[in-house]
Amino acid sequence: MKEFDIEKIDRNMAVAEKVNALDLKLFDVRKAPFRLYGLYDAQNQPQFKRMPDGVAEATENNSVRRLYTNTAGGRVRFATDSPYIVIKAECPRMTRSARMSLMCTSGFDLYIDAPDGSESMFYRSFVPPAKSETGYESKIDFYTPGLRYITINFPTYNAVDNLFVGVKEGSYLGEGAPYRNIRPMVFYGGSHVQGADASRPGNTYEAMLGRFFNIDHVNLGFSDGARGEDAMADYIASLDPSVVVMEHDYNHATLASLRDRHWKFYHRIREAKPDLPIIMASRLDFFHINQYADDLTEQQTARRRQVVIDTYHRALAEGDHNVWFVDGQSMLRGPFADCATVDGCHPNDLGFAMEAEVYIDLLRRLIRDKKIK
Repeated sequence: MKEFDIEKIDRNMAVAEKVNALDLKLFDVRKAPFRLYGLYDAQNQPQFKRMPDGVAEATENNSVRRLYTNTAGGRVRFATDSPYIVIKAECPRMTRSARMSLMCTSGFDLYIDAPDGSESMFYRSFVPPAKSETGYESKIDFYTPGLRYITINFPTYNAVDNLFVGVKEGSYLGEGAPYRNIRPMVFYGGSHVQGADASRPGNTYEAMLGRFFNIDHVNLGFSDGARGEDAMADYIASLDPSVVVMEHDYNHATLASLRDRHWKFYHRIREAKPDLPIIMASRLDFFHINQYADDLTEQQTARRRQVVIDTYHRALAEGDHNVWFVDGQSMLRGPFADCATVDGCHPNDLGFAMEAEVYIDLLRRLIRDKKIK
């Protein structure tokens, strides 16, 4: 059967393979005035990554070893009065998935920020060409002149060797909006935390929360890789976060493994950080919303939820007053709760927005009470 190409039918769907701008000047985002967030030692690494090589190896987890160079949660901020912005992304390969969009796995999206960072609004996406193999170029135009503060989110499931930002030659280029003077939030979990299946990088729930509160964050989500290893707990503690969200009851092969590692992971972080706020979340694909779910699936989900609750109660019983429980059972709610995932498990944009709203109430209280600082 002949290949069907929608871009040849609807020109609005067409994506340029190459940017044509004669007055373009490219800049390496590893250099000032650009500032990178959510990535490990970005100025000195040959490839963007989320943790040191040694930590990834020490987990002895093949999923982490393969995915820690995926740039989920990575961002670059700057300011410019250029009438357009171009990106040139150099990637070792382009990640494709039958279920996730190429924009989710390999795309970048652009937000315009308030000068003080208090607000950040989506503007456009740098959409990868469907047949790109090792990176791409893309251009976004602005239709009114002026100075803009910009945030560009990196892909969730792609490695990126280098990223260059292009502006019109002679344009102003300066520092981006600042984040609040609060240490980064850290999110740990599986594919859901990494960003499957948002339509684009800015629609993960961690990105939503970072924008809402204007707080930097680190995404340590790894598809099929959140197993609560000691090396991962030690690395999270070393980041000196303002808060940690543990959402990792999916990837353990057995209930017994989850029961063992969930407590040990929490306790190892707590020993290193006695006053760190730790939020324990249970899985959000709780099938009570679906009257047609089979009994086995519902029981497995409920039992794993109970493990998280047990860790939380045990921590409280041992005198820890800096732990909170977020019930995944409460996240997907309302008349369209069954529309909030792509497969009954991984959230779509609606599901991520529902989840972010649940966290907003708790994080707002913790900031107000100066638990997060």
